[in-house]
Amino acid sequence: MGTGPQFAGESAPVAPNTVTVLNGATFALSYSSGDIDTKAPLGFFSEDARLISKWALKVDGHRVQPLSHLLEESFRCRFVGQVLTGSSRLLVERDRYVSHGLHERIIVTNLGRQTVSTEVTLEVGSDFADLFAVKESRAPTGPVGLAAVDATALTLTADGAGHPGTPAIGIRIEASGAMVDERGLTFPVTLEPRGEWHGLIHAKPLIKGQVLPSDFPAEHATKDTQPSRRLEEWRQRTSVIRSSDSAVSDVLARSREDLGGLRIFDSDHDQTPVVAAGSPWFMTLFGRDSILTSYMAMSLDPSLAFGVLETLARHQGTQVVEETEEQPGRILHEVRFEPQSRLHLGGKRIYYGTIDATPLFVALLGECARWHGASDRIRALLPAADRAMAWIDDYGDRDGDGFVEYQRMTDKGLANQGWKDSWDGITFADGEVAKAPIALCEVQGYVYAAFRARAFLADLYDDPGLAASCRDRAYQLEQAFNERFWLPDRGWFAIGLDQDKRPIDALASNMGQALAMGIVDDSLAPLVARHLVSPPLFSGWGVRTLASTMGAYDPLSYHNGSVWPHDNALIAYGLMRKGFVREAQLIAERILAVADCYGGRLPELFGGLGRDSYPKPIPYPTSCSPQAWASAAPVHLARALLGLEPSIPEGVLRLQPRLLSGQSSMTIEGLPLAGGQVNIHASDEICRVGGLPEGMKWVGEP
Repeated sequence: MGTGPQFAGESAPVAPNTVTVLNGATFALSYSSGDIDTKAPLGFFSEDARLISKWALKVDGHRVQPLSHLLEESFRCRFVGQVLTGSSRLLVERDRYVSHGLHERIIVTNLGRQTVSTEVTLEVGSDFADLFAVKESRAPTGPVGLAAVDATALTLTADGAGHPGTPAIGIRIEASGAMVDERGLTFPVTLEPRGEWHGLIHAKPLIKGQVLPSDFPAEHATKDTQPSRRLEEWRQRTSVIRSSDSAVSDVLARSREDLGGLRIFDSDHDQTPVVAAGSPWFMTLFGRDSILTSYMAMSLDPSLAFGVLETLARHQGTQVVEETEEQPGRILHEVRFEPQSRLHLGGKRIYYGTIDATPLFVALLGECARWHGASDRIRALLPAADRAMAWIDDYGDRDGDGFVEYQRMTDKGLANQGWKDSWDGITFADGEVAKAPIALCEVQGYVYAAFRARAFLADLYDDPGLAASCRDRAYQLEQAFNERFWLPDRGWFAIGLDQDKRPIDALASNMGQALAMGIVDDSLAPLVARHLVSPPLFSGWGVRTLASTMGAYDPLSYHNGSVWPHDNALIAYGLMRKGFVREAQLIAERILAVADCYGGRLPELFGGLGRDSYPKPIPYPTSCSPQAWASAAPVHLARALLGLEPSIPEGVLRLQPRLLSGQSSMTIEGLPLAGGQVNIHASDEICRVGGLPEGMKWVGEP
């Protein structure tokens, strides 16, 4: 995800007391007091631009001392603080709400016994920095643009954030009863003992010279707003997954809320939301991240995948463009907004430099068919799937050796184009950085899954010739992969093949995802399973990205020894499907325990330092939170522990629970399936399934 001077996907450091309030791609990062300044990567962001870089509240000339903050919804937070003035204590509440803009209701209560006359001031400024300039600490050091003042508002504008020729952007700050100047707003306030003062401030973005309309209903409760209605609809539509272990239930509930908050909506396709990659820096559509997140969230909301697939299909590559790495049939890596997108990868709004999103697109469509059966929406996506399959042959397999490999087309693009996309993310055992073209281990698994999925879809839509062809291609790839990537002298799979077709021989987690895709031969799977939970790879908290015995190992690096929850969830799922129950349970138990250590929310990644030396997982300083595929990881682990595999075309729901030792049961209430809602209760002794659609049965064993 993203780019940077060294680490392609790495986020900027976020202070431990940073509070994120978000509504899709619009979000505010502040201190726990609610204030914003440029000493840290904070601000109010819309359309990939920082529209507010200073938002500082003072009462009686004093900064508010923070006491607490309550994140009541992803888009709403209440900050509570105090100011001591004379003999009186003033309680200060800031109820912040993010929609199209930033809206803040300020309540000051006089807790003293004397009347207080004072001023409430809000200092406001903007540098209109590009999101990536903020992320990489390249933002301007002071305000940028013009300030205009009228009776009730301060308007700050800039011409394309300092880039002439791009549309004007800005922010308009409105408030009733305030004195306005170029520095901000001032409210004169007189408070009787126990008296309250209320002020309401609206910050409305100007995009392309137009003020976005406010959707904050000052006269109504927040529950009547669009973000609140959307979140409530999400809660009503999605399943509720619970465990007899209350800590696990809390983690699953947090995942459900975070995934709902990470959805983003296109105004032209409002009924097909997609899931953004993560907060704060990746609140946009990513090919790989959004596909894998919606795949792992299937048992929560199978329909989320449709929004991702349909949106990606609309932007599927149609031509060869070197600067964006677009190719016919290719699925994008990342979408960014205008006018700021000129500063990002390839200098354009859409960048296509990913090797795995295209086969994963087809694999996800096949999974949708298993959860939904034949439908008009799936049929409508078949042409996009076929264009993706054509890309695999025409562009993915660059040299015709049967493997899909990558090499960037522009020096502005990502050097590594798999999920380990940092510049040094793919190394040999001795630490040497591999050189492209590189054929990654897990990518061959994704391509194998794509062939299998397209064969399933061909069967579903009565095309036996295509089904047979795709199954034959899958078989050929499986045979070639297990021959070329296996290292018999090491007992593990190579990460990939380099530019000279040398096996990249480091011991890494990549082969775990290949196992999850089903491409690993059954005869080799036991050795893979053994290595995944061996001390060099398994930290005690999870499977490391790179084993501690490798030359490039660094437990606090981005991809060379850290632990990623989504990686572990996919690995555990693959282990369980191959029958390695103990290994899968160990990974699931430890990853869920990590979430409990982080207050119920899994981070994007954490340090790979060993559990034997560190009784709590060591945070990674720039980890996104909430982050989409980390939020989906507990949901996918629950699916793995339940052995939940529906196939609507076959009329079967398969269950084979293998719960953790601390769990006596697990339930799913309201699982959306084939137009109905299914309820599942599973334990080691009994399974009960209710609400199955007519003609379906469940099979399995407790």
